[in-house]
Parts: sequence; C-alpha cells; structure tokens
Amino acid sequence: MKYTLLGCLSALMVSPSMASGSLWNMTPGVTEISQQVFGLHMTIFYICCVIALLVFGVMIYSLIRHRHSKGVTPANFHESTKVEIAWTVVPFLILIGMAVPATSTLIAMEDPSDAELTVQITGSQWKWHYQYFGHDVGFYSLMSTTQEQIENQAEKGANYLLEVDKPLVIPANRKVRFLMTSDDVIHSWWVPAFAVKKDANPGFINEAWTKVTTPGTYRGQCAELCGKDHGFMPVVVEVLPEAEFDAWLVEQKQMANAAADAEAASLGQVLTLDESMALGEQIYIGRCAACHQPNGMGLPGVFPAIKASPVALGDIGAHIDIVANGKPGTAMQAFAAQLSLKELAAVVTYQRNAFDNNTGDVVQAADVNGGSVAPQAATPAPAGALSDEVTAVASATAEAAAVPSEPEPAAEQPLDLASAMSLGEQVYLGRCAACHQANGMGLPPAFPAINGSAIAKGEIDQHIDVVANGRAGTAMAGFASQLSRKELAAVVTYQRNAWDNQTGEVIQTADVDAVAGQ
Repeated sequence: MKYTLLGCLSALMVSPSMASGSLWNMTPGVTEISQQVFGLHMTIFYICCVIALLVFGVMIYSLIRHRHSKGVTPANFHESTKVEIAWTVVPFLILIGMAVPATSTLIAMEDPSDAELTVQITGSQWKWHYQYFGHDVGFYSLMSTTQEQIENQAEKGANYLLEVDKPLVIPANRKVRFLMTSDDVIHSWWVPAFAVKKDANPGFINEAWTKVTTPGTYRGQCAELCGKDHGFMPVVVEVLPEAEFDAWLVEQKQMANAAADAEAASLGQVLTLDESMALGEQIYIGRCAACHQPNGMGLPGVFPAIKASPVALGDIGAHIDIVANGKPGTAMQAFAAQLSLKELAAVVTYQRNAFDNNTGDVVQAADVNGGSVAPQAATPAPAGALSDEVTAVASATAEAAAVPSEPEPAAEQPLDLASAMSLGEQVYLGRCAACHQANGMGLPPAFPAINGSAIAKGEIDQHIDVVANGRAGTAMAGFASQLSRKELAAVVTYQRNAWDNQTGEVIQTADVDAVAGQ
C-alpha cells in the first residue's frame, strides 16, 4: 500500500507534458483523434489515482487511528442507509464523468464523413494492398527487411521488420477515409501515431479515418494473429505536404502508363536463362519464400515443396496458371495482379530450374500472355493510354472473367471417404490450418483444437453450420461464400475423420444444402 500511495502521489505531481514524453506511457500521436485518446487516457488515469489515494488513505488512517494497541473498542453497527447511498451514488457519478469524454472520443473516431480521399486497404497473407478511389492508383506493400537480417546473417537496420518497399502515401491536412477488408484471414491495420487500429475481415468492410497535420513517416504493423508470417506484415505511411502529394499522384499515373507500355514491349522480349534466373530469384525470395522456403523445400503438410514438385517439373502451362491465378481451396494466391508478365515468366523459370529441378525451360512474357493471364493492373492507366495489343488482351481477360461459372450439376455422385478426405485435406490446409494448425491441435485459447473437439465429434448439422456460416463473436469466419458445396462437405468430412476423430462419417453435398441453404 505504501508503494501504491507513493506511485499515485508521483503520478499526480507529473505534468501532462512530462507524462506524454515518458517511455512508460502512451504517446499523444500526430492527429487530433490520437491526442484526444491520449487526453482521455490521462484523465482516466488521474481519476484512478485520486480514487486510490482516497480509498487507501482512509484505509491506512483507519488502521492507524483505530488500532487495537490504543485500546479502541470496535463499533458494532450495520445497515447504514447513508453509507449505502453514498457508495452507490458516488461511483455512479464517477462513471458518468468518465463516460462523457469517452463517448465523445469514440463517436469522433467512428465518423469518416466529409473525407477528401478514400483508400481501400486489403490485407493478404502477408502484405497490404492499397487502392486510391477516384485516382486509378493502387499497389501492394511488402516488407523490405532482408532475409539475411531476419536470419541474423547481417546487422539489423534501424527499422528492422518495420520497413516496406512501397509505403502508403497520404496528404497532410486532409481527411483520409480508410476502407478495410481482407482477401483471406482476419488482419488488423494499426498505426499507433494515428490512433487507428481496425480489423480487416474477409467479406466485410470496416471504416476508419485520419487527418495528419505533421508530414513524416509513421510505422505500424498487423495487430491480429494472421498466420505464419504475422510478424512480417508491417505498415508504413508517408505523409506528404498537399502539393507534394498531388505531384506524387501525377507521377504514379505516369508510372502506370510506362508500366503498361513496358508490358506491351515485354511480349516481344526474349530473356536468356541467366537473365530469367536472376530476376526470378528476386521475385521468389520476395513473394514465394515465406511459404515455400528459400531452399524450395516448403513446409510439409502446410505449404508444398517446389523442389522436385510435379508442378515445377510438369506442364509449363499448368505451372504458369497456378502462379498467375492461384489454386482455389488452398493458400496459393494469384499473382497476376501483383507481378508483371515479365516477372511472372521469370519466377516460373526460376522455379523450374532452381533447387535441382534443372528443366532447362525458359518461360517468356509471351508464354504467360498466351496463357490468358492479364497484364499487371495494380495501377490502371487512363483510357487510351494502353497500346492496342495490351488493350485487346485485357478485354479478352475481362470477357473471360465475366462468363459465369457453370452451375454444379443437380445430380452428383456421392463422395466416398477416400475422395472426401483427399479433397478435404487440401481445403483444410489452405483455409483452416493457419488457425487450427495442420495437426488439428489449434492454438488454445485463441483458436480451438479440431482434434477431439465436441463439434467434430458431435452433431453433423451443427458442425456444417459452424463451417458454413461461422460463429458470431469469435474469429470463426463463414466459408459458405468461399467454398463450393462439395468442398464444404469434404472439409467437414476431413475434420470428422482426421487425427484421432475417426467418426467414419462421410458428409454429402445434400447434407450441406440442408444446413447452409446453398
């Protein structure tokens, strides 16, 4: 108690300016909202200190003043109406006094109206994608800390794990609205200096905003456990003076035009094996090594190896397709919108010749384009800026994307246990293993285990409902809109029969229809 009193007395004697500079306290940030949050934090802190002083002060005084050694006879009373009213009314008034400024700050934090710029922020394992509404500017932002630093083979930089190749750029003194979503799992975009921390949920749009008055570079990171490389997903925001930001937008559009022209020119280029391997290695280390490992060995059970894989040693067209368009039902992303035709060709070449694969194949940009892969479109150019050749390719791709997929046949062959387990394992590793682990043991208490769980061994309809529709109030997302009926049936079958569950039950698409209403 003595140290508590001394701490509170010290806190009360510290000025707000001194408190804001303390290494042990929150920082006031660089926005009006962040300063309101800091002010609210300090107000509540001081109220708590006053309460502690009064309560412990009365306790200590009573213990000393009425101690037994002084011969004090304890009073014998109870049920004092005045005391009961006092200890009900006083805390109520204190809570009201705390709630008024807190509510005002929360309302201000959730008011993105009258924004002068809107940026869509999309989380993806493990990078951020920024799209500027109304300006045809967009790009991916990846961590730029080198693998040598991460593996302790080089001295760590000043911004270790908090540096990116392309920061988000916003103007000073303008209200910027953020629309947060995700391509895969739950992420959280967090910049402490702005007092902005908002979850990016797949299938949902969350809103936040900021208005920064001080130009500079501000750093943050993903604040939601999102998988293997959660710790390698930094956020960097560069705030420019208004005139410099406007000039930056013009520069980005010029770069988009130049990139479109370069895409068209790359169709006629022929790279040598050495040139492709050099470029492909850069792309592989930056985009693929996080999952498939720098040595190409992958993480068995989660991410397949590139070394000696049937994809890297098989049909070139199929290899290009999986790198460019991804693989539904797995963690394999589509890179067609993230890489240029030349980069796609180089990384496929690298995968087919590195790690003792040595196929000798050299894939060119024209091969990638011939596989109906759209040119890179992270920063779309204005109408008329694309060459006729690239425009024709983009149009053909758009038409292909616009063709609705064929509906699943009304009469389907029943799944047997072996085929359901095979498909279910693929879906599980791609969609579920990041949270529940490849061995089904989960990450208690954040993510429950599937192995031996009451859901996986319980009622089938309840199990299907949780997988298809999610569970409100938890991190469990609904997969009804992400997986086909067959995939849902297969992954539920897998969960009910993998590890030590072994229920022997085979879920069919009709079972999914009855519960999920697909």
